[in-house]
This record gives sequence, structure tokens and C-alpha cells, in this order.
Amino acid sequence: MLFSSAIFLFLFLPLTVLTYYLVKGRLKNIILLIASLVFYAWGGVSYSVILIFSILFNYLFGYLIHKNKNKKLYLSIGVGLNLLVLGIFKYADFIIENINKITESFSFEKINQPHIILPIGISFFTFQAISYLVDIYRNDVKYRKNFVNLALYISLFPQLIAGPIVRYHDIANQLIKRNHSLINIGKGVERFIIGLAKKVLLANNFAVVADSIFNSDYSTLSTPTAWLGIISYSFQIYFDFSGYSDMAIGLGKIFGFTFLENFNFPYISKTIKEFWRRWHISLSTWFRDYLYIPLGGNRVSQKRVYLNLLIVFTLTGFWHGASWNFLFWGLFHGLFLVLERIGLDKLLKKLWTPFQHLYALTIVIIGWVFFRVESINDGFYFVKQMFSSPVSDNLWLSYFDIKFIIVLTVAILGSMNFFPKLKTAFYSITKNNFVKTAGEFAYSIILLMLFAASSVMLLSDTYNPFIYFRF
Repeated sequence: MLFSSAIFLFLFLPLTVLTYYLVKGRLKNIILLIASLVFYAWGGVSYSVILIFSILFNYLFGYLIHKNKNKKLYLSIGVGLNLLVLGIFKYADFIIENINKITESFSFEKINQPHIILPIGISFFTFQAISYLVDIYRNDVKYRKNFVNLALYISLFPQLIAGPIVRYHDIANQLIKRNHSLINIGKGVERFIIGLAKKVLLANNFAVVADSIFNSDYSTLSTPTAWLGIISYSFQIYFDFSGYSDMAIGLGKIFGFTFLENFNFPYISKTIKEFWRRWHISLSTWFRDYLYIPLGGNRVSQKRVYLNLLIVFTLTGFWHGASWNFLFWGLFHGLFLVLERIGLDKLLKKLWTPFQHLYALTIVIIGWVFFRVESINDGFYFVKQMFSSPVSDNLWLSYFDIKFIIVLTVAILGSMNFFPKLKTAFYSITKNNFVKTAGEFAYSIILLMLFAASSVMLLSDTYNPFIYFRF
């Protein structure tokens, strides 16, 4: 089920909220758990078996880690089982395909590919489950045997299928007691509408341009057209994924949860290191706390630090998808993180600030090429067209109608933190209470207009699934 769908907005969500607030105490978590399982089952009942299996065996291993002296053994088995399930469903076909490519030159019989369908959101709820086991092992949180609470943590529908990745120690107390208030509900609704508008009004419009260009014959692309395609995709993936995160955080607030932020205007970064502090924060901090630091982090020799960075970011790329282009994308980012650590960051600080931004944006945008294409070869060919295409045409100008110009302008301002700053400036400058009230009323009207416009777009069936659903 999509957040940006009529059935979710006008049936599932209202019924869930109404039922949730009609019941009291522990029943609230039960209602949310039932709603979450229904939400997930909407995409296919067979997927729910995997989710329920994950809940059951992680509950068991959480108990075993808590109760037994040999905690490390049970942690290793529990984490290993989680990674095994993820590996089978996400990477089995990729591994078998590449084994067949290697062995075909030796005339070995090919292994039949199982063509396993990837369960939606498995990367997200698997990482959450691992965080539960590790947090119990580290005594970061007190072990609690309430099965419903753990099941709700792993399956909670706002962030179940596309994040943010919520770590157990960040939410353990909220599973027991939460703050329910009209103020929180209002903030949640506001955040949800902003996220919905990002997805439907911005990301989907950029998707039309990006898909048109990326689905064409790359040899026919001029340099301006290639740049327009990847810039459109850069905006698409940002507003698509940050929009989903906004909706998830907003839904969490409606039900009394506080989720950590997942994006902090990454396109204003001046280095790749800063970009990863601002982009998909829940994933980068997960890898930092559960992989980079256990590998030694910054406490080892410089050469080992460089190796750790390359390992972490290669795996970050592989987490996104079972293909060589995702591995290359992760390694590409890891390489620039190593270069910045070696001394590139010091050189960048000497440059004029706009050049620092230009450096970071250029690297990120080139990286997105390999994220978008189907193969590494396609990626290199597309990048070649970006910088040295022999084609000369004005095709790129045909995309610049009034609608696209407006969307592009809003996207540029929105990715630069313009609108929150404008809102803050209004309240700091305005001293008159009547003007403040009028401003709040106008802002409410704008939110209603955004929701109405998004709803109209949805009802006309012009939306696309979220990009991160396939991860």
C-alpha cells in the first residue's frame, strides 16, 4: 500500500487513526500492530510470512541473548540468520548469475536461477531487527519480554517499507509510553502533507523528464540533455525519498512516536563527508554504529581507516541493490571520502564556498548516474555524453514549459532550506499578534491547497511508486 494512494489517504489512515484513539492503554499497540500487518499484507500475503518469521526469530534470539552467558554466540547466530534471509531474497539471483558467468567458460552446467521476488522493505526491517539484537547485547536498552511491542517495532507501518531505519534504543521507551496530543497530531499532519506534496507535485514531475531521457538511446543525447536528465533524477530521488521520510515522521507523530530526522538538506553540502551526514541519515548512522565502529572506526591506522571506509560504503551501495552498478556507486562515494580524509578536504576549504558546493554536487550527481542506470557500462556511457557528446540539438529546451520551470524553481529553493528559513524569519520579524495569526491561517490554507492538489494528481492516477520501495 502506498502513502500516496487514495485507498491509504481516504480509507486505511482515517480508520486506523479513529480506532487507535478510541481504544486505551495496551490496546493502542495492538491496533497499530494489526494495522501494520494489514498494511504490509496489502502488497502480497506471502510477504507477510517473511515479516512474521523475522518477528518470531528475533524475539527468540533477543530472549536468548538476554538470558544466556554466551551472549556473543546467540548474537552471531541471530544476526547471521537475519543476513541469511536478506541474502536469499535479495542477493541469491545476483550471486548465481555471476557464478554462471564465471563457470560458463569452463563448460560447467549452469545453476538454475530461482528468480526470487524481493519482499518489499526487507532491507529496512532486517536492519531494524539487527539493531534490536545488538542493542540488547550491548545493554543499550533494558530487555523487555513484551512480544507485541517488539512485533510493533519491527512492523510499524509508517517506516516499515522505506524507512527511516529506526533503531531499537531510540524507540524502546516510546513503545511503552507515548505523548498523545492535538499539537503533535497537528504537527504530524503538517509534516505528512509536506511529504506528500514533495512526492506527488515535485518528484513525480521530475520523474517524467528523467524517465524520458534515461529511457532514450544514450547515443542520441546531447550534453545539455544528458545533464537535464541526471539533474531531474537528482531532484526526483531527493524529493521522492525525503518526501516518504517526511510522511513517515508525520505519521509517527500522529500516533505519538518521535522518529529521528532522515534528511537535512543534503544538496547544500560542501564535501561528500557532509553529504552523508545529511543524506539518508538513518542508514549512514546505522552503518557507522553497527559496522564502521566495530571494524575499528577512526581508532586504527590511517590505512585501515581508509579500508574501513571503502568496505562500509561498498556495502552501503550493495544494500541498495544486487547489481554491480550499486556496488560501484557505493565504492565511488567511499573513494571520495578517502580522498577527502587524505587531504582533499583541506584543499577544498581554501576554495571559494560556491566552488566547494559545486564540487560536492558534481560528485553526487555523477554518482546518481550509476544509481539510475541498469549497468556500469551504461553509466560510463551516459557520463561520457554529459561531458563530450558529439550530438548537438535543442531537445532539452522542449522540456522547459511553464509547469516544469515552476517545479524546478520550487525544487531549487526547497533543496536549499529556503522555505523553513522564510517561515522562521516571518515569526521572528512579526511582532503583531494579528499578523501572526493571519500568517498561520494563510499557512494552513497553503497546506490544504497542497493536499488538494496532491489528491487531484493521485486520483488522476499519475503517481509513481516510491524509488526506495525496491530496496
